[in-house]
Amino acid sequence: MATKKDSRRLSIKRRIRNKISGTAAKPRLSVFKSNTSITVQVIDDLESKTLVFATSKEVSDKKNVDLGIAKEVGKKIAEKAKSSGIETVVFDRNGYLYHGKVKALAEGAREGGLKF
Repeated sequence: MATKKDSRRLSIKRRIRNKISGTAAKPRLSVFKSNTSITVQVIDDLESKTLVFATSKEVSDKKNVDLGIAKEVGKKIAEKAKSSGIETVVFDRNGYLYHGKVKALAEGAREGGLKF
């Protein structure tokens, strides 16, 4: 059963996803947070394919994710995306508020060279 917080995030997520979509030229950068990790994917929605992904487990062995690790995940996804030939993305915060770990991840991706 979804909690009140989860159902609120899912309704925000639906509103966001109605407005944005990823293409091959400009894929969608989607963020997912759990209690122990943060995962980010670059997705082509027209073909329903994940082009590249990165997770906090690749960057650190720590159990919990802090702002520094989130920023490193952003840099890691930017590095992988640039090696795949992806320069510009559409940012999908996936219903999460744009502060804290999500903001740190976005700043890391921008520092890594992604444009959004």
